[in-house]
Amino acid sequence: MRFTPAAVSLAVLVAVTSSGSIGQKSHPLDPRSVAWSERGGAALADGKLDQATDAFETALALDPRNRGAFIGLAQVAHAQGLPGKEIRFYDEALLLEPNDVNVLQAQGVAMISRGAMESARGNLAKIKSVCKKGCDAANRLTRAIASNVPAPRIVSTTDLKPLPPSGAPVKE
Repeated sequence: MRFTPAAVSLAVLVAVTSSGSIGQKSHPLDPRSVAWSERGGAALADGKLDQATDAFETALALDPRNRGAFIGLAQVAHAQGLPGKEIRFYDEALLLEPNDVNVLQAQGVAMISRGAMESARGNLAKIKSVCKKGCDAANRLTRAIASNVPAPRIVSTTDLKPLPPSGAPVKE
């Protein structure tokens, strides 16, 4: 059970990097960059997050067009509980392929964890504009939005300042 998220992440990484070149006439990625991305995916699957980060960053140094490396870094950030970094790395991947519905969906889920429901709904609208007849990514993000509405922040008593006596001026 503990390896399921890593296995799913690795499967998404492989699917995204292998489908990224279909229909494109651009130059292929540097093979060394692809190899480093694969190393990063293997390290991520093994739970070696520092090694995965190093490998994905090396892949990007060799070829900054490697979307799979950005997606891998987003997945590492997810595993580390850093949704802000996760969103940023998905942004980088979307700059290279703006219509990747799986990346839009994953980024939307990260946005939900940050409480950015409107941004997640914006990603859902983008997915629906790409998938005219509906698709799994839209269905997954719709369910995530419906089930993960963030609760209001609970203020602890240590966050509260004592109130002054009535009629006294409030000092900040």
